[in-house]
Amino acid sequence: MTRLHYAGALALIGIGWGSTQPLGKIAASTGHQPFGLIFWQLVVCVVVLGLLTVLRGKRLPLTRKAIEFYVVVAFLGTLIPNYTFYLSVARLPAGIMSIIIATIPLMAFPLAIALGMDRFSRRRAAGIVLGLSGVLLIALPEASLPDRAMVAFLPVAMIGPLFYALENTYVAARGTGEMDAIQAMLGASLAGLLFCGPLMLALGHWFAMPLPPGRAEWALIGSSALHALLYASFVWLAARAGSVFASQSSYFTTASGIVWAMVILGERFSPWVWAAAGLMLCGLMLVSPRERGRV
Repeated sequence: MTRLHYAGALALIGIGWGSTQPLGKIAASTGHQPFGLIFWQLVVCVVVLGLLTVLRGKRLPLTRKAIEFYVVVAFLGTLIPNYTFYLSVARLPAGIMSIIIATIPLMAFPLAIALGMDRFSRRRAAGIVLGLSGVLLIALPEASLPDRAMVAFLPVAMIGPLFYALENTYVAARGTGEMDAIQAMLGASLAGLLFCGPLMLALGHWFAMPLPPGRAEWALIGSSALHALLYASFVWLAARAGSVFASQSSYFTTASGIVWAMVILGERFSPWVWAAAGLMLCGLMLVSPRERGRV
């Protein structure tokens, strides 16, 4: 495949992931509680990733190290960040959530430095400053959000990217051992189901999936299936073109998430929000490490 094909795949992955933000908002619009939504999301992911694993002739490793990996990633990458996502997206515009999700690499860089996995770089430090300035542009001006009460949920929305950054750092430090990324995500989804079920029932978040599903339930099913398929595509692209090249999908995810929110939900944004998005994308360009000899 040529560089143009890889670039096309990169754009499709980012555009697809961007659509999961407004779909997630629709899923949360009926008042379903977070752990109920997460439970059904994990069910869809297990079905999709399980089929992919079987079709590839793979099995799920069940060693002690693998199970430890599944549990840690389930909490860092699903249960905690998705809980805060559904709490936030029900109250914040989906386009704002797409901007905030771009802070993942901004948070991952200082974590990597603290753990001795990366070295300080002025260029990348400047990227962090630009990205956080984008968040401040959303939080401070009077006209940036439709309702100033929404500002209270910005810190909650930032918890998700922090835990995704912790997950990325954990995976980079520990690796996935004998598993490929699809097996790892399948195992983490199964572990997430085992922990999510009791939490959902204890907190009264359970809801039965209606048949046929309504608009909100279809949005949940669609966003969950998309996430699983796009993650598999991301793994394929990272293996073929390099992890750094694949990580550039963040730009498309942020930009397309804003556009999808405008198209699907009819959201409109103030100049402050557009400026924040611009700062965030510039910050991502500076933070992203460079990779040589690939693609």
